[in-house]
Amino acid sequence: MKMQSKCGSFFALLAVACSALLLAPDNAQAVPSFARQTGMACEACHTVFPELTPFGRRFKLNGYVIDNLQQVSGMNTSKEQTLALNQLPPLSMMFQTSYTQTQTAVPDSAVSGAQAKNGQVLFPQQASLFYAGRIAPNLGAFVQFTYNGASGSFGWDNTDIRYAKMVNDHFLWGMSFNNNPTVQDLWNTTPAWQTPFDQRSSTAPSRGATTMIDGGLAGAGVAGLSAYASWDNAFYAELGAYRSAPAAAVIDSTSKNVVNANAPYWRLAYERQWDRQSWEVGAYGIDANLYPGGGVALTGPTNRYRDWAADSQYEYIGDEHLFTATATYIRENQTLDASYATGASSNLRNNLKTLRLGASYFFRRTYGAALGYFSTAGSADALLYAPALFSGYGNSRPDTKGWTAELDWVPYENTKLALQYTNYSRFNGAANNYDGSGRNASDNNTLYLLGWINF
Repeated sequence: MKMQSKCGSFFALLAVACSALLLAPDNAQAVPSFARQTGMACEACHTVFPELTPFGRRFKLNGYVIDNLQQVSGMNTSKEQTLALNQLPPLSMMFQTSYTQTQTAVPDSAVSGAQAKNGQVLFPQQASLFYAGRIAPNLGAFVQFTYNGASGSFGWDNTDIRYAKMVNDHFLWGMSFNNNPTVQDLWNTTPAWQTPFDQRSSTAPSRGATTMIDGGLAGAGVAGLSAYASWDNAFYAELGAYRSAPAAAVIDSTSKNVVNANAPYWRLAYERQWDRQSWEVGAYGIDANLYPGGGVALTGPTNRYRDWAADSQYEYIGDEHLFTATATYIRENQTLDASYATGASSNLRNNLKTLRLGASYFFRRTYGAALGYFSTAGSADALLYAPALFSGYGNSRPDTKGWTAELDWVPYENTKLALQYTNYSRFNGAANNYDGSGRNASDNNTLYLLGWINF
């Protein structure tokens, strides 16, 4: 009876929030720094932020430098431009506030047997300052500095600094300096920009096992430099490498997952555009040799993670109807020489496989809905995936599966309200008693309400 009451209130809140979103009025305009720089409304680059249109992908590919503002300019004696600064600085701010509730409260972090408060309000969840726009001729940036409301800390967030050069009407090349594999990518299939956008706050449960290209390296702190080329606005190729760059004065045994030398990254894609539609198919991957660190000296054997992925995106942009469908499959082969030698893993070789499918629909760029399926599965390993309260693995497997449904209201092009519900059919290896302490996958089902403005 108690469980029925808890579930009833959980879904009653979901219904109330859905109604609030669907009964809101319609309006639209936007003023972030890219819009100010180009003189175009946000809808030129985004279906609904953060999803990009074909023009938005071209704007990013060209280094964020397209402008329609008066410039502070400089020329040398050869009539070459040496300075091009917007008279208005390309600054923007983002503010997010959220409410997160799980079907069953998570365990208290300090008192054994107790539960934490369920229903977490974060105000803010995040607050970010952006430098987003032209720096100099052919050089632009998307730089995000963020305050995290859950941890109470400031830090560098998604950063992509680009140089781009048009050789002729068909060929463009450029370079990207960034801090997260795939943050520089143009499509919403890759982990940094996946749709439905994974917007849950850090108070919500999240799967324990992820591939390195799916956020693993970003969490460890890296910096990457890559070169890319685009031909006929259809063929895209990129090659680069990443090195460790955590927020620490010295990288030593206290750091975790430290890149040995360089981690090569590659990306290939083909996009076809016709009428109001576009379709992309591609592949990407990374090859990283990592010292585990975490108290182990940065010498001797490393763990090798070889990730490859295939992706595809379809997009329709009409006057009233917008539709996007995405698919990504990632496979990671692991050779765990370092972890196996220190007794941190049972197997010398493991693998992880991730599948994500998503689709979103918007009417007049104002009312939207999205649905996504996610699945991560891999090798059983009793030491790597060990039992532990809430975050552990009761049957030594990393498998997590489920779906996410989302409702969106975008009253203005720079303002978004999102209601998201995530349902888990399997979590950290099992549907029932997944952690070995009696918690079920469905206990982590999460309701999330987000308010998000850019200005």
